[in-house]
Parts: sequence; structure tokens; C-alpha cells
Amino acid sequence: MEALECIKTRRSVRKFKEDIIPDEVIRELVELASYSPSWKNTQTIRYISVSDPEKIKKIAEEGVMGFTLNEKTVSRAHQLMVVTQKNGICGYERDGSFSTSKGAGWEMFDAGIAAQTFCLAAHEKGIGTVILGVFDDKKVGEIVGVPEGQTVATVIAMGYPVFAPEMPPRKSVDDLLTIQ
Repeated sequence: MEALECIKTRRSVRKFKEDIIPDEVIRELVELASYSPSWKNTQTIRYISVSDPEKIKKIAEEGVMGFTLNEKTVSRAHQLMVVTQKNGICGYERDGSFSTSKGAGWEMFDAGIAAQTFCLAAHEKGIGTVILGVFDDKKVGEIVGVPEGQTVATVIAMGYPVFAPEMPPRKSVDDLLTIQ
């Protein structure tokens, strides 16, 4: 798949077939996501692949802050990717001060780049994904055993899509762009 086609055709998928993504494919997706740029090349993003049905059920029931759409999405997924970030590195200097006006917010910027790269790589392989925004990072971290010194940045539900969702309307370039 060409890069531009991949960008234009990737959609958020919320209904998945029962087929499990093989571990070797998951490893390949993480390898591809590892090429994502990061602040000062710190490479602080980590991945936890979850396919244990009990953990997925517990995340759906207790880890999405009662948000019904995410409860359904997680419970329909047979696999999740929990994306974590190592704390206190990205955006920080060695003395602990911030390097940018974004403060600790730069960690999420790198996590977002990595999550989108992961999702684009998955799409190229015929795997559907949706990046969840409403979840309890502490609860999800507790359920999956996130190592000390890391925080859950996002949860990605993934699997082979039941169908390809239609593209929602996009804003025009004129609405999005200001040229000065």
C-alpha cells in the first residue's frame, strides 16, 4: 500500500472478527512503530499486547470510566495494545527541568506519533484499530501490570475488521490552513 493511500483510507475500527493477530505480526507492527520520531531520540514509548480475555473484559468493565462506546469497543476486541511512556524523560533535561514550554505534555506528543504510526502500519497489514481516548490510565495500568516508572498513554483496540467504515466528512483545507 502506498503511504498516501494508507493515510487516506485508515479508519477507526470498532468491530472485529474473532481471528487473532499472530504474535509475529504484532512484533512487526511494534518494529515499524519504533521508527516514529521522538524528542531527542529518547524512544520512551513501550507496548503491552493484551489478548487475555479476562484482562480485556476487566478493562471493558472497569477501565474505560463508564464510557459506553469504549466498553462495547473493548469487549468486541480480542486484542488490545496498551501504549505506555517512560515517565520524566521526554521533554526533560537531565536536571529534571523542562526543555519546552509544553512541560510534561511533550510525552503525549511522542505517544501520539507512535500510536498513529502503529495504526497506519496495522492498516497496511489489513488490521483495524481505534485509539481510545477515554480510559482510566491507572486502572488499565493496574490490570495489565504496567512497570513502575511508566504511564499508560493510550489503549488501542485492534483486530481484523468486520467491515471497513465509511470516511466521515473532512474539513476543507481552507478551514484548516492559515497562510501568513
